Amino acid sequence: MSSRPGRVRGARLTDLAALGELSRLSHQSDDRESSVRSLGLPVSRSQVSVFRLFRLPLGAFRPSDQLYVYEEDGRLAGLARVERDPQRDEWTIVELDAVGIHDAGDIRLRLVQHLLRDGARRGAVRFHVACADSGGNIELLMQAGFITYGQEHILYQAPEVPLPRVTADEAARAGIRPAMPLDALPLSRLYARVTPAPVARIESYRLPDWERPGQQVRIPRSSLAPILRFAEVETFVQEDSGKNGSELAGMLQVGVAREEQPHYLRVMALPDHDASALVRYGLSIVGERTGASRGKAGRNDAGVITPVRTYEAPLDRCFEECGFTNVATVTLLMKEALVRVAEPALVPAIR
Repeated sequence: MSSRPGRVRGARLTDLAALGELSRLSHQSDDRESSVRSLGLPVSRSQVSVFRLFRLPLGAFRPSDQLYVYEEDGRLAGLARVERDPQRDEWTIVELDAVGIHDAGDIRLRLVQHLLRDGARRGAVRFHVACADSGGNIELLMQAGFITYGQEHILYQAPEVPLPRVTADEAARAGIRPAMPLDALPLSRLYARVTPAPVARIESYRLPDWERPGQQVRIPRSSLAPILRFAEVETFVQEDSGKNGSELAGMLQVGVAREEQPHYLRVMALPDHDASALVRYGLSIVGERTGASRGKAGRNDAGVITPVRTYEAPLDRCFEECGFTNVATVTLLMKEALVRVAEPALVPAIR
């Protein structure tokens, strides 16, 4: 009997149990020669396990999300999950798994090619993905037209590490306050000063994006931003004391998890600025929010995780001083569906 050829299709509700098991196997496989392939994000030590999302209520999935499967001989051998940002017409590949001794790479390539075609039909402008440099991940994605534009260190603080307590008065003395829509321009300037110009052109943030960072639009982007949908997100800024409050020295994004995920910190600061106060205040916010909701003080059951881009040093040292350890390094890739053209400009005429 000849087997039916494999095909990529949209997932159905009846697939969820099989997909949860496929995702679980992908994230528990530590053997480099294993037939299971995934994006290789650090899910074992840090507990950022995407397969947990399948155990959550179906309401956790947004109507705009896309879930694709590879079916062969009546069984599921591949999975691709995409989060869509309708406000920026961007898609993020959150998960890309496949099982097959010889054809796991081909299965994942077919999944990627299918979602790229489907995204183009649905008006996607950019496709993002983060992965570990293992299992042929980067080679596969570059074969599909993605380019690498950065790397991030993933740092994790274990639950056993006590969380600091920073009072509101101490934060105010350090120039830390909640972000406001009027901070959009200073935040944009801070990002431009911190980020290399080629990366800033690729990410292409607009001024309105900075009016609501961490809410409808998850900026600044990171490899772990997808877990923010299961967190209460707050954004703080730290004013530059030498600029009379007109400029910002740093930004802090705090995501306090609502589900079984680690809490999230993201710090962006000027290279010559000591961001220790921001890191400590972020950890204090986590302790305050979790203590109020669970009757505890200064303890967190799932740990805290943060991404730090390689060009943002010495931020990583600030986190290490607060008990974080480096658990992985991941590569950021992006594919544009549109062709960039030079913007027209007027030049003065000479008579």
